[in-house]
Amino acid sequence: MTDSQTKSAADTARVSQMSVVGRFFKATELDTRMLGMIGALLLIWILFDVFSGGLFLTPRNLWNLSVQTASVAVMATGMVLVIVTRNIDLSVGSILGFVGMIMAVTQAEVLPAIIGFDNPFTWLIALLVGIAVGAAIGALHGYIIAYLGVPAFIVTLGGLLVWRGAAWWVTSGRTVAPMDSTFRLMGGGPSGSVGAMASWIVGLIACVAIVAMIVSARRQRKRFKFPLRPVWAETILAAVGCILVLGAIYIVNIYYWPVGIVRKYIAANNLEVSETELLIAHGVAIPVLIAILVCIVMTFMATRTRFGRYVFALGGNPEAAALAGINTRWVTMKIFIIMGVLCAIAAAISTARLNAATNAQGTLDELLTIAAAVIGGTSLAGGVGTIAGAMIGAVVMQSLQSGMVLLGLDTPLQNIVVGIVLVIAVWLDSLYRKSQI
Repeated sequence: MTDSQTKSAADTARVSQMSVVGRFFKATELDTRMLGMIGALLLIWILFDVFSGGLFLTPRNLWNLSVQTASVAVMATGMVLVIVTRNIDLSVGSILGFVGMIMAVTQAEVLPAIIGFDNPFTWLIALLVGIAVGAAIGALHGYIIAYLGVPAFIVTLGGLLVWRGAAWWVTSGRTVAPMDSTFRLMGGGPSGSVGAMASWIVGLIACVAIVAMIVSARRQRKRFKFPLRPVWAETILAAVGCILVLGAIYIVNIYYWPVGIVRKYIAANNLEVSETELLIAHGVAIPVLIAILVCIVMTFMATRTRFGRYVFALGGNPEAAALAGINTRWVTMKIFIIMGVLCAIAAAISTARLNAATNAQGTLDELLTIAAAVIGGTSLAGGVGTIAGAMIGAVVMQSLQSGMVLLGLDTPLQNIVVGIVLVIAVWLDSLYRKSQI
């Protein structure tokens, strides 16, 4: 008997000794840690729904929850790469506030004098300016950390103070409003959503993508002669994924426009119908689509590119990565540039949702972003983390805030709860890593 046959027989014997649940997880290769996080999220939702008298698990609140999560989720995808390389970024909330102020001033005060207000290109110019500023700030932080050898904690702590003060300095403390009408679409709302039909199309495309990824993964395993998952396991994974996607689409499509907005819509379009008879679904909000697109791009970058492999190699063992020929300084600098760009995208979402830029914008978002990444499975010891986990972590953090608001808890108490959750998440991460040794 060959070694491969012996190993296969041994694996078969081990699997036969497992419980039904164990064999299921073995066949589907599901991440039990990720499932535990999803289970905790569902438990949080159920508890808040019970204590809020059924207000939490309503289409309206879940839709609002998705929009409120978008900006932190975008930044959390970048924070994963930062923490994976054993760094930290405490300045993301302040960068968001500063870049948001720059974009607001650009479209509300600078561009109107040049090309007029609500020009078709105003939103694009403001967004590009914000991304350029965010990338420049990230490059500055990355250069100081990677090439000057200053610890990331100190650099970004200084950035937290500098960019928060700079946001005030730009306008001397003024709130800047309103934003360009097209720019506002990135913040959600009735106009910033794609509607029922487009949402169903997005859902069907997502289902096709899920099936295609499973089929492609199976072909890759066959090509390199890796063990294959049972067909029934892959069928279950595809079915569950599609059900979750279509279920989410159904929920956002049964959240209809408020009566007041419908009344204005009827008057603007001279419709002969009562506002109670016209039901217009919100559908998926544009900021949610932006966050999902960022998640897809960042996941591809982290798992399918040479840069992504370098990031995890650097986090796993910096000395070995340097000896292997990886330019660790340049990789570190690029990570902070990406973080700055993501802060700019998050700033666009936040500013558009508020239809204004304020000096308090992004305050304590650094706490939520770091907590989202850590809760999502990113290890502070470096080398371990997933983009999808950070997205779920962002939903967990925003769910806690949203639920506490519904229960009428004061802001200081909300901050206490968030801080406790962060400490518990790091403690659980430590226990999990010890169990894997």
